[in-house]
Amino acid sequence: MASSVVLARSRLPHHIGIIMDGNGRWAQRKNQLRTQGHLEGLKTAKRIVKAASDLGIRYLTLYVFSTENWKRTAEEVGFIMGLVKQHLKGELDFYRENRIRIRHTGDPKGLPPDIARELAEAAEDTRSFEGLQVILALNYGGRDAIVRAAQRLFASVEQQEKITEEGIRHYLDNPDIPDPDLIIRTAGEHRTSNFLLWEGAYAEYYFSDILWPDWTEADLVSAIAAYQQRERRFGGGKP
Repeated sequence: MASSVVLARSRLPHHIGIIMDGNGRWAQRKNQLRTQGHLEGLKTAKRIVKAASDLGIRYLTLYVFSTENWKRTAEEVGFIMGLVKQHLKGELDFYRENRIRIRHTGDPKGLPPDIARELAEAAEDTRSFEGLQVILALNYGGRDAIVRAAQRLFASVEQQEKITEEGIRHYLDNPDIPDPDLIIRTAGEHRTSNFLLWEGAYAEYYFSDILWPDWTEADLVSAIAAYQQRERRFGGGKP
C-alpha cells in the first residue's frame, strides 16, 4: 500500500524494534485457529522487512519469541518454531537478493537444536551483506539478556574491579548494534513486555492499534513520520 507521507531521509531512525503483537486476536476475529494468525504474521514480517530495507533503515529487531512464550500450548509453540525454521530455510534467496543480513539475539541454548542450527547457518550465510540487518529476537527476554551479559562480564579474565555501563554493554548479544531509536508495538497494547530493556532506555515508543497481520508498508512510514516529529533529549532539558 502506497503512502503519501514524505519522510525526511536525513532523520530516519537507524534502528527500529518491533513488538509484533496481535496474531492470535487477528485469527480469533476471523474465526480461525491461532496458528493461522502466526502464519499471516510471518507474511507481514517479510513485508515490513522489505519496506524497511527499501527505506534505508540500517537495523530492524523483530520480537519473534520471548523467554515467556514457552508457557503457551505445546501445539502453538511447535507451530511457531516450525514457521521460524521454514522461513529461515525458504527465504534465504529473499535475503540474498536484498543483501539483508540475519542476526540473532536471545539464548540459543534454550532453542530446539534444529532451530538453533538453522539460525546460525542463516546468520553465517548472510554475514557479509551490507544492507539492512534484521535481528531476530528468538528465545529472548530483556532481563535474561542482561543476566547473560553480567555472567559473561564476571567470567571475563579482563574484568578487574569496576562494573560499568560500558562493560555490561560490551557483553550483550550484539554490542556493535546501536540502541534502538524507535520501538513500535502493534495491536493496541502499551507495555514493553521485556523487550530491549537495556538498549531501549531512551528509545521513542510508537503504539499502533492495528493488529500485526494487518500492518502494511504505509503503517511503517506513519510510525517513522511520528518519530520524526519528536524532539529527542536523552534526559536533558530543552536548550
